[in-house]
Amino acid sequence: MDDKYTYRVTWSAEDEEYVGLCAEFPGLSWLAKTQEASLAGIKDVVHELVKDMQYKGETIPQPFATRNYSGKFTVRVPPEIHRKLELEAAEEKVSLNRLVSAKLSS
Repeated sequence: MDDKYTYRVTWSAEDEEYVGLCAEFPGLSWLAKTQEASLAGIKDVVHELVKDMQYKGETIPQPFATRNYSGKFTVRVPPEIHRKLELEAAEEKVSLNRLVSAKLSS
């Protein structure tokens, strides 16, 4: 399962090395001189942590890639922004949902 987690490698100016990260385990990181070594390092750390969590009977985070999403979530905005978006949607002759979805995806 740990091969389905979301990994990212980015440059750390502070450390002057690449840092490997895993979105499902935000507290973990791995520094290395190359991107490849950083990715391999964070994958190893996640693999070991998952093994340890399994051994201890702890709940293991489900990878984002295998989670089911409803496509719905609630966002609270100030009334002025709500009004502005409703007006924009009306002017474009689309629903508020379609307008906001388009803005989020761009």
